[in-house]
Amino acid sequence: MHIGIDFDNTLVNYDALFFRCARERHLIPPDLTPTKAAVRAWLWRQPDGNTPWTELQSEVYGRCMSEAVWFPGVDTFLTFCRYRGFRVSIISHKLEYPALGLRVNLRKAALAWMEALGFFAPDKFGLDRACVCFEDSREQKLARITELQCTHFVEDLPEVLQAPAFPCGVIKLLFDPAGAVVKMEPDIHVFRAWTDIQRYVEAVAS
Repeated sequence: MHIGIDFDNTLVNYDALFFRCARERHLIPPDLTPTKAAVRAWLWRQPDGNTPWTELQSEVYGRCMSEAVWFPGVDTFLTFCRYRGFRVSIISHKLEYPALGLRVNLRKAALAWMEALGFFAPDKFGLDRACVCFEDSREQKLARITELQCTHFVEDLPEVLQAPAFPCGVIKLLFDPAGAVVKMEPDIHVFRAWTDIQRYVEAVAS
């Protein structure tokens, strides 16, 4: 079994970090729901709201990346995969530099975050750095999933799993922690938590 996993908003939970950085910039009201989605929705409703949103993204994904956290259960899942001998690849559409804001290498920031949390440590998750792939476009991301011959792919965006170019035969696992998805195609398995994904993988692998 070879499990591919998206990075942003699938492995990494940015909710608290986006809320805090937006408050520090005085971009949002203090009573806003402290989630990335709520911050984005608020800013997009403002005049020229896409500019501060893009600048905020560059700060969170760049300078503040070390303060991000993983979703509950990610560490247990990666440990489980290592114990069972399942191959894990991280495949993400992530530009090298932000469109606006500080010119920080976003890919290096993400790799440093993984390094600090033991993703590559032999005594922890033991992932191969060569299996972390940051792509310039969604099309290149889908091509990489095909190239690496993933059997399953975990993704937070339904439109990625629904894309015509999504590789045939790869099992689609949608991570939807907010429970925002009402209905999906029968070939897309929807999960609210990483513990649920782990139970599913364990069941199909047994």
